[in-house]
Amino acid sequence: MSTSGRPDPVRATLVAILQQLNRIESMHEGRASDQALELADLSRLLHRFWAVEEDHVKVPLALGLLVRNGLVEAQGGGGFGARAKTPARVRYHITAEGKRFLLESVSKTDRIT
Repeated sequence: MSTSGRPDPVRATLVAILQQLNRIESMHEGRASDQALELADLSRLLHRFWAVEEDHVKVPLALGLLVRNGLVEAQGGGGFGARAKTPARVRYHITAEGKRFLLESVSKTDRIT
């Protein structure tokens, strides 16, 4: 914990990203194409999150960490889009392992110590 009483900013940002991806998946249940977000969307949703706003954590780096650890999966981005000059869009969605980590993280913070 930091001296200000806030949790670790990196861990808090990882959990916040997973929460947003889980929320989007739940909101668009049954529509797989709408159950993922692009980096720009995640950055916009988290721009007021304390760790991002205070410049402790960069959303792209935190998202990359989640992808490398299998908590988030990237879809698309394997080349160029329809216009052939623009890169194909990459969308991110939470994995089962990411949901498990999120559940454990939330249940730990909800406990009375």
